[in-house]
Amino acid sequence: MSQAQSSTERVEVNVRNIGGIERTSVSFEPGITVLAGRNATNRTSFLQALMAALGSDRVSLKGDADEGEVELTIGDRTYSRALTRQGDAVLTEGEPYLEDSTLADLFAFLLESNEARRAVARGDDLREIIMEPIDTEAIQSEIEQLESEKRRLSSELEELESLEGRLPELERRRTELSTDIEEKREALSETEAEIESADADLEDSREEKAELDEKLEQLREKRSDLDNVRFRMESEQDSLSTLREERDELEAEREEMADAPVGEINEIESKLDRLRDRIQRLDSSITELQTIIQFNEDMLDGTSTEVLEALREDGGTESSGSGSVTDQLLDDSKTVVCWTCGSEVETAQIERTVDRLRDLRRSKVEDRNGLRERIDELKRERSSLQEDQRRREQIQKRLRRTEDEIEDRERSLDRLKDRRESLTTEIEELEEAVDELEAEEYSELLDLHKEANQLEFELGKLESELERVDDEIDEIESRLDERDRLADRREEVKAEIEDLRTRIEQIETQAVSEFNDHMEAVLDILGYANLERIWIERTEREVREGRRKVTRAFFDLHVVRKTASGTVYEDTVDHLSESEREVTGLVFALAGYLAHDVYETVPFILLDSLEAIDSDRIAALLEYIDDYADYLVVALLPEDASAISQEHERVTEI
Repeated sequence: MSQAQSSTERVEVNVRNIGGIERTSVSFEPGITVLAGRNATNRTSFLQALMAALGSDRVSLKGDADEGEVELTIGDRTYSRALTRQGDAVLTEGEPYLEDSTLADLFAFLLESNEARRAVARGDDLREIIMEPIDTEAIQSEIEQLESEKRRLSSELEELESLEGRLPELERRRTELSTDIEEKREALSETEAEIESADADLEDSREEKAELDEKLEQLREKRSDLDNVRFRMESEQDSLSTLREERDELEAEREEMADAPVGEINEIESKLDRLRDRIQRLDSSITELQTIIQFNEDMLDGTSTEVLEALREDGGTESSGSGSVTDQLLDDSKTVVCWTCGSEVETAQIERTVDRLRDLRRSKVEDRNGLRERIDELKRERSSLQEDQRRREQIQKRLRRTEDEIEDRERSLDRLKDRRESLTTEIEELEEAVDELEAEEYSELLDLHKEANQLEFELGKLESELERVDDEIDEIESRLDERDRLADRREEVKAEIEDLRTRIEQIETQAVSEFNDHMEAVLDILGYANLERIWIERTEREVREGRRKVTRAFFDLHVVRKTASGTVYEDTVDHLSESEREVTGLVFALAGYLAHDVYETVPFILLDSLEAIDSDRIAALLEYIDDYADYLVVALLPEDASAISQEHERVTEI
């Protein structure tokens, strides 16, 4: 095996009451296993039973049974699944081979109704099929969260760069303040010495001096309070200016956004409800059709024993010659008693009726798939609108908080203005009182006290500013210590975003490459006369999702033909023959099988309904696919099975 670890273990499957099977046991070796037989011989029912054991829920109970089971043994390991009918639903339990069969249902269980296989014939969005197992919305949400974190980290780093630029200025200011403080201290020391010298001669004036000292101390305190109030007012005004700018930016951003799309979201929800109701009705119709088809297939197989006994009792088996009803059903030249109306009809007519029912079921399945695609489209549109709504609500909340803070700052500024006026008045009154207490004989001493008070005030102011500068420098240096960690985290976030963005693209690119390589090889092997090439081109186009335009990837399928004269031209998918479409669909499913590494989790590929491809090409195609799965199990008509090499295992009775 070139893609997965090869298995050499024999497989045994025991089935009871699955599809049209009442009870059977089938075993086979690794490699190609051919289920050979005519239509309605339970080959597809067996494939569905095998799918159920592997983990799929795309299985039905026998029409006249309320419970069934399937057991799968691979070497010494056994897996089982039990099915129970409850009303119109079938419940499953047990321990299947796979916990999640999503990938296998899409790319390994390639029965007639398989989505990947039918995508080409229906003209579906091939990229959507390949990416269906990938939760692209979750990845996009994670990318948006990481983008937000990256913006926050970049903003913090830019702020740190700005803060680092302030350090030299702050260092210079600290040096200046230290020098000024030292000079003020020296001047204050000299003034206090002069006061002490002058004070020795004024022992008789202590009482007047004490009162004057008290007024001067009050004056110093009031001036200090006034300076603090002015500083706080400047800070409040700076904050107000910043907040008003932020408010203007938020209001501008809010104006740019469209009105809250609540009505559109509700309308989409209503559409989704209606579409889900339609899907539910289609599911019910499909289930009813499946039951009818299954019953008729069982009757054609001769497996509904109770109905057969009733027909025998009515003499129906003699109506068109000797032999059992089962024998008559297997002979297209015979007629049988119809089990619904009692008249004699040809078995071929019943088979044609069943084929029409199958066509109707397929049509309804296609309708359901179309509705599901529309639901996915509406969900994406709803997500976009909800994101717009969340963004608008966030802006509105930030705007309210900003306006509230502006009001708080304005009230605080008004209180500071009132305080400034009050202090100014008190200082004027104190200055008048000091002037009255000053006497001519004490003028020199009083001047010295005034000078000392002023020096103490200025010294306190300088020391407070130095303390503030020291704190700011310490805070900046502390924050700069975080810069390397923030830069490293931003690089990690960038790498995570890139990894998430490329994860989807890598899967898409690999799927396209796998398809193109395998399609080229298969066309070369199968030898379609005028079919030069079938290939997928990955393109990107802008599409509208809700109110936004986004870039999305698409898989464009190209068909290239060559005329008898050698002229090459591009054709359309619609002009592919049924055989060419089937082959293209199978190769597309195989590309998904390889791109998603499905072979690592399930070593089976299951196939049926290959009648549109001729026998020799079926044989060549199976030999090619056999290289990529341990077990390739395929249901074929006897004439198609005859073209398969005898070295491969055959199962003729189920």
